[in-house]
Amino acid sequence: MTHTAPTPIHTDRNLARQQRFWTRRAASWDHGAGNNPGLVKVVNAVLAEAEPRPDEHAVDLGCGSGQVTLSLAGKVASVLAIDISEKMIRLLLEHAGAAGVTNVDGRATPVEELDFEPGSVDLVVSNYALHHLRDADKPVLVRRAYQWLRPGGRLVIGDMMFGRGGDSRDREIIASKLTHLARKGPAGWWRIAKNAGRYLLRFQERPVSIAAWEKMMRDAGFDDVRSTQVVNEAAVVRGLKR
Repeated sequence: MTHTAPTPIHTDRNLARQQRFWTRRAASWDHGAGNNPGLVKVVNAVLAEAEPRPDEHAVDLGCGSGQVTLSLAGKVASVLAIDISEKMIRLLLEHAGAAGVTNVDGRATPVEELDFEPGSVDLVVSNYALHHLRDADKPVLVRRAYQWLRPGGRLVIGDMMFGRGGDSRDREIIASKLTHLARKGPAGWWRIAKNAGRYLLRFQERPVSIAAWEKMMRDAGFDDVRSTQVVNEAAVVRGLKR
C-alpha cells in the first residue's frame, strides 16, 4: 500500500471547512465509530446490501478511519478508500497494516472532485458521509458512480436520511432527537440550538430523505433500487447497474 500525497487546501470554502472539520475530528471519530451501536448496525447493513464478491474492485467514499473499508477488504479483491482528510487516510492505513490487510489503498481527496474511468469499478459504497455534500452535489455524484460501475455493479449508501419535516417519518425523527437532547439539560439545550442552526441553514450536515436518494439513483439509471431503514435516523439505499 502507498500513502497519498498531502491534500491541497481547497479554495472552495465548503471543502476547506469540511477538510478542517474532519482533520480535527479524526481521532475522536476513529475511537467512537466502532463503539456506537447504531453506526455499527449501519455498517453491517451497508456490507449486507453491497453483496461483495472476491473478484471485485470496490471504492469507499468518505471512508473515515476504515469502519466499512476494512470489513469490506476481506470480501473483495481490492478497496480504494476515499476521504477528504489526510489524517483519516493515515489512520485507515495504519489500521490496515496492523491487521495485515494488504488490498486497501487510500486517497485523500474530496468526493466532489473524484473521477474514474467509466466501467472500471464493481462496487461503490459510502457510510455516514454523503449528508455532508451540498444538495446539488449529491445527484452529480450518483450519476458519476453509475458511469464508474461495470454492468452488475452496485452503489450502496448508508447515511442519516430524513428531510425537513415533510412527512411523518421526518417529524418522528426530529421529535425523537429533540426529546433525547432536551433530557440532557443545559448541555442538550445548547446542542439543540446549535443543531437547529445547522439544520435550518443546511450548514455542515445536509441530510435528505430516503425517497430523495431513491429518486437520484433511478434518475441516474440504476435498477432494482431498494431501501432499508436501519435505526431511527439512518437507512441504506442500494441501486444496481444492469
